[in-house]
Amino acid sequence: MNPMFNKLDSVLDRYEELNELLSDPEVINDTDRFMKLSKEEGNLREIVSKYRQYKKISQELSDDNDLLHSDLDEELEALTKDEIKDLTKKLEQLDQELTVLMLPKDPNDDKNIIMEIHGAAGGDEASLFAADLFNMYSKYAEKHGWKVQIIDENDTEVGGFKEIVLMISGDKVYSKLKFENGAHRVQRVPVTESAGRVHTSTATVGVMPEYEDVDIDIDPKDVRVDVFRSSGAGGQHINKTSSAVRMTHLPTGIVVSMQDQRSQQQNRAKAMEILKQRVYDYYAQAEQDEYNEQRKSAVGTGDRSERIRTYNFPQNRITDHRINLTLNKLDKVLNGELDEIIDALILDEQAKKMQDLENE
Repeated sequence: MNPMFNKLDSVLDRYEELNELLSDPEVINDTDRFMKLSKEEGNLREIVSKYRQYKKISQELSDDNDLLHSDLDEELEALTKDEIKDLTKKLEQLDQELTVLMLPKDPNDDKNIIMEIHGAAGGDEASLFAADLFNMYSKYAEKHGWKVQIIDENDTEVGGFKEIVLMISGDKVYSKLKFENGAHRVQRVPVTESAGRVHTSTATVGVMPEYEDVDIDIDPKDVRVDVFRSSGAGGQHINKTSSAVRMTHLPTGIVVSMQDQRSQQQNRAKAMEILKQRVYDYYAQAEQDEYNEQRKSAVGTGDRSERIRTYNFPQNRITDHRINLTLNKLDKVLNGELDEIIDALILDEQAKKMQDLENE
């Protein structure tokens, strides 16, 4: 028997246990426990539904095979064989789906994210491309019903961003956008280029899961706090009071700016919340050298030679180099239609996990 089915039986037992617990008045009155168990039940629901279908069809297939070995007239035998063929196809499909559902899960997949987009190699053109990426992710988030909040931005005179930091909240954001880590290369004629030559520039994207209930104490002596005047787009709407806050965690060099809230007190609270997230992520890597190596691998340096994806404007072409996927629909992708690329990356990740399991 496939070892996976032993695990599926355990999952089914746990699911039934969860449903009993969730109807227990003692659990219902314990809000935290009820929410935790409800989330676990929700995560198992699809697996259990498909496994029950699998068991039902397996039984029907077994019954049909038994029937086939009994005395049947020609017409009933033909009908039974057709049904066996149909049920076998359904069973194979469910087997594949259950295999994928039972693959090891990334524990961060359900989390919200903090995304950093930096204009890298290419000057003004790189900063404009960073703005294009920000718009692309904002539209993609909107299509999925996610919320986008700008944490920090450092814009340029030409309308781009040297850096913009976002928090994206919603259903399983990290599971989709974790693949965006890395250097993104653009090939196009810059608006400032009179000769019409195609230039190559890059922007880097970093994606970090939002950790819940961050358990980390930051010594106030390790944080330098600067206050400054908030400004709207293009430096307009300057406040008379210094309500914006910039926090620098001196041991790690991590900087968080916040001017999105109405008061300095609110900006301080939000900046500290984000700073804790990013410092926690830093120390969660265990060793600083390991962290730097992983970050270099994930985000890259922004050199033109490094890239996970190329955006070619003259040919309306986008290529993801990790999976050798090329689509001639750059305009649609920049409008937030990223699902075809991300779905292909998810399938590639699943295939690699399956390979790892087979090699164990």
